[in-house]
Amino acid sequence: MTETQTTCPYCGVGCGVIARVDNGEVSVRGDDSHPANVGRLCVKGSSLGVTTGLAGRLLHPEVDDLPVSWAQALDTAGARLREIIDTYGPQAVAFYASGQLLTEDYYAANKLMKGFIGAANIDTNSRLCMSSAVVGYKRAFGEDIVPCSYEDVEQTDLAVLVGSNAAWTHPVLYQRLVQARAANPAMKVVVIDPRRTATCDLADLHLALTPGSDAGLFVGLLHAIDPEQARDWPPERVADSCGLSPDEVATFYAWFNAAPRAVTLYTMGINQSTSGSDKCNAIINVHLASGKIGREGCGPFSLTGQPNAMGGREVGGLANQLAAHMNFTPDDLSRVARFWGTERLAQTPGLMAVELFEAIARGEVKAVWIMGTNPAVSLPDSHAVCQALAACPLVMISEVMRDTDTSRFAHIRFPALGWGEKEGTVTNSERRISRQRAFLPAPGDAKPDWWIIARIAERLGHGAAFAWDHPHAIFTEHAALTAFENAGERQLNLAALTQLTRAEWDSLTPWQWPINREALIHARQVPVIPQPHGATPDLLYPLMLNSGRLRDQWHTMTRTGYVPRLMQHRDEPTVDISPQDAARLGVQDGQLTRISAPRGLMVARARMSDGQRVGELFVPMHWNSGFSRQGKVNALVEGRCDPHSGQPESKQTAVRLMPWQPAWQGELYSREALSLPTHVHWWRKATTGVSRLTLAGDKPLLACLMAHCTAQGWQLQIAQTGERSSVLAWHDGALMLGFWQDTELPTLAHSVIEAAFRTPPVALAERHALLNGQGAGERVAPGRMICSCFSVGENAIRAAIAQGCDSAAALGAKLRCGTNCGSCVPELKEMLSVRVSNA
Repeated sequence: MTETQTTCPYCGVGCGVIARVDNGEVSVRGDDSHPANVGRLCVKGSSLGVTTGLAGRLLHPEVDDLPVSWAQALDTAGARLREIIDTYGPQAVAFYASGQLLTEDYYAANKLMKGFIGAANIDTNSRLCMSSAVVGYKRAFGEDIVPCSYEDVEQTDLAVLVGSNAAWTHPVLYQRLVQARAANPAMKVVVIDPRRTATCDLADLHLALTPGSDAGLFVGLLHAIDPEQARDWPPERVADSCGLSPDEVATFYAWFNAAPRAVTLYTMGINQSTSGSDKCNAIINVHLASGKIGREGCGPFSLTGQPNAMGGREVGGLANQLAAHMNFTPDDLSRVARFWGTERLAQTPGLMAVELFEAIARGEVKAVWIMGTNPAVSLPDSHAVCQALAACPLVMISEVMRDTDTSRFAHIRFPALGWGEKEGTVTNSERRISRQRAFLPAPGDAKPDWWIIARIAERLGHGAAFAWDHPHAIFTEHAALTAFENAGERQLNLAALTQLTRAEWDSLTPWQWPINREALIHARQVPVIPQPHGATPDLLYPLMLNSGRLRDQWHTMTRTGYVPRLMQHRDEPTVDISPQDAARLGVQDGQLTRISAPRGLMVARARMSDGQRVGELFVPMHWNSGFSRQGKVNALVEGRCDPHSGQPESKQTAVRLMPWQPAWQGELYSREALSLPTHVHWWRKATTGVSRLTLAGDKPLLACLMAHCTAQGWQLQIAQTGERSSVLAWHDGALMLGFWQDTELPTLAHSVIEAAFRTPPVALAERHALLNGQGAGERVAPGRMICSCFSVGENAIRAAIAQGCDSAAALGAKLRCGTNCGSCVPELKEMLSVRVSNA
């Protein structure tokens, strides 16, 4: 048994994790010594051990779908890249990286692309989540620095969360805020979000403003702080523009002005906008004008979405910046070129994410290397992205999983190491550098990303500049570049880490790089003129669609989608809709719907939500084509971007919604995944040892399945009552397939069915009950899962409430729900409030 201190690979909170390997089994717990989480983990982090298996892994290099040796793969990639560069120039090549990369991998990729291939066409999926925040910070402070720490969240008098459902997206930091509020009841919390989310559970004031109107709210706050500024935005105009009451606006402004200390936490709801950069500066402006910056409990705090988006920013992983927080200015260009010893350094910014794939579609970029990300799902207008990749002469991927929406277009696949297998560092939202450490052996032929990049550099003739033998050497080079000719002009300065020995780097404890808080007070305000969003609802597309994250899933589900307990809370694409809109459109709770925009279509199940504003919808961003047919929300989203940051406006899309009542709906379990007709809609559900699909369609499927079973020589057990049909297929006493269908989705005892595939029932009564999708004895179905940490369903919670549990704490004491990560506490309180209102 071994234990290793490492760092979670999910959100930018950067939680410390203790990974334990015992006879090949991996388990994890929070690291009590890590200052980011002090031992706490969310349900995704707690489930990391389950994600370290090798099912679906890319384990060997492939060229044109054939497995090859590393030498063959690298030689082929190098030759094809060299041919394209020699024929079309370096601008015909691009890299697309990921906040999932370690800092050392990021540094290597940026150095190769910008420094030695000679074009700046390296961008990253971090462009989609925090590039507007980068612009805001650079315009105000002259550098991309986050001027806050997690302690500021705990020490403040007023916490403002804007465009952030932190209870779900940054749950550990949110729980720190919950604890701080409990210790300081005088602290006030304001949540600014069109939706009433789980985060609102903590709010003293929820401002459900008009989507995209945040800039007006903060420009008006600037006027309330200093009447000489923003005189065109008095409170009455703010109220009208934001769809708020004058009292709500006045209360928020009064609280902000009265609070000795205030911190504003913001994320995608601010950044993902065609004016996201200006919204960030509008927030920074009010902190500068009020003096609530540069001291404890104060500041504008951009919460990073990914584990190493900050590290990517440090090493120049964005197309419009150089490494070490340097820019495309003559002095910086000279400095980086001299440090790297190159005469080929890119002289101008490169293509940002959306425009990069548009350039691929136009044929201007002819080779793209995609590292650790899935742009065919995560980028807007995903159909266009797929078409661009399909037409690109050379698509290379470095990936952990073999089959993703993006990898299907790859000509060359490099197997990369995953979490638990690779060594390096990440930087979290508060500038804290932590180690990710390996505790598992490298599977198959998988290699670190930096190693792959260095070997390609060697094939292109630049081996001497990439002759690292370990990520420690890359880290100290990166640290040295931040300190190179840095006499205080750049706050990113890792001089203290440049001389780390290998042993010191191996044992590095979490280290926060310092900033000069005093200098923040004298930063620059940026004039902001609030702009409307770019979506234009009309008679054909009258609804406003918002997209975002769920509590238990991560990005495009290539890791979390395979974990059964992370599928318990929401197991298929859903659309949150107000009861008023649902009634007007004839949509029932739980009914399937079709959502369409000019670019595409998706299918999602309706969820009635009183937290949705009328005329607005919310859809999760996670589902890919491996888990759902027509479940990608980015098939609908247009690629409109902020002109300064290049960040797409993923929060506002004009759509229409129509109810879909298929002829039948069903559940299909089988020992092996089946190939289904294209007319069947399906949603894959995470299960252990068996394939489970939820199905729907207008054309029959039952006869097709029965024919398949008969062709295998399996024995069939069939039942039909009215519109409900079910089939069980047996072979040598083992259950091979089960299918249940009805006009509505059948209610089944899924745990009983899964158990039957492991241990087949023998008694006739049990088999008959299984044919009906139930167990032989009386068993209470758990219902919708509320607490994923301890698998506590809504039916058990309702029963406990009926038996006298009258608080979330009482439910936790009885059922354990809400006692681990705390993310389900808002839903527990909601269930308790429904009980009170019905009493």
